[in-house]
Amino acid sequence: MDDLATAILEETSIARLKALLDSELERGRRELGQKRSGYEQPVLVAVGPGDGLLRAAAPAAPALRADPDAVNERTWLLVAALVGALVEVAGAGTVRAGHLGGQLALAVPGDPDDAELVPLAFETQVQGVDRLRARALAVPASVLADVEDLRDPIGAAHPLVVAAHDAALGGRPADPASMEEHEDAVLAALDAGTGGADFSRPHDDPDPARRVARRILQRLDGMGKWGGYHTEFAHLARGFAGNERALAEAVGEALLATGLLAEKPSVGQRHVFLNPRRAGDIHALIERGEAPSDLRLP
Repeated sequence: MDDLATAILEETSIARLKALLDSELERGRRELGQKRSGYEQPVLVAVGPGDGLLRAAAPAAPALRADPDAVNERTWLLVAALVGALVEVAGAGTVRAGHLGGQLALAVPGDPDDAELVPLAFETQVQGVDRLRARALAVPASVLADVEDLRDPIGAAHPLVVAAHDAALGGRPADPASMEEHEDAVLAALDAGTGGADFSRPHDDPDPARRVARRILQRLDGMGKWGGYHTEFAHLARGFAGNERALAEAVGEALLATGLLAEKPSVGQRHVFLNPRRAGDIHALIERGEAPSDLRLP
């Protein structure tokens, strides 16, 4: 067992437990920047009860609440697995984010007594994440008492929100196959949550190629496909039929060439995601049909 788990069994003082957790989370941040993470000692996340809540702390930048690009892909998948475990146990599809010192804190509404069930759920949720070994540890409520500034993630389709919706549907948000399986249901939930606003205008664009580009970007944005979340290039043409399907494939190549989409190499497949550095251009195209000057559509 690690020092923190041993200290909990020995009923060490809360101050000492907080110090040990802080050290573990700092170690986890360093590990997640390596080529492989947690192989000598698993990366740790902590979970505990709150007032009508399940709370957790992860070795990730608190800025993730506002900026999906604030963490690297493996860190994001660790956080997604933690969201999945919290929602699976709590049965609630909402998540808030804050900070514990300089680390990310999460909370979902639920029975505080269920906090001890989260580590087992996390074991399943994180299974299969490439080059990562991680574990969750239940800690006393006082160890996470300093969690602050819990608020909703910024953006109706923030990846944290998408992860919570996927988990509420019985999915595993750190597993790309699960995300693809529940994509339509998650989009429907997000659409309902915004009253349908901002999800129909691209369909009315009179220019065929621009209409397709806006619909592709809108769908990816609606599923939170920024940075750590990506999808197969072949899936860009989903929802298009006939001649529009071939047009969607050509538009996808144009979006890649311009850098609105970025590509992640994968064995035997092409995976793409929205480029956070072009977020302004992406939203301008989705919402107002304003194409950046470097975009050359077919």
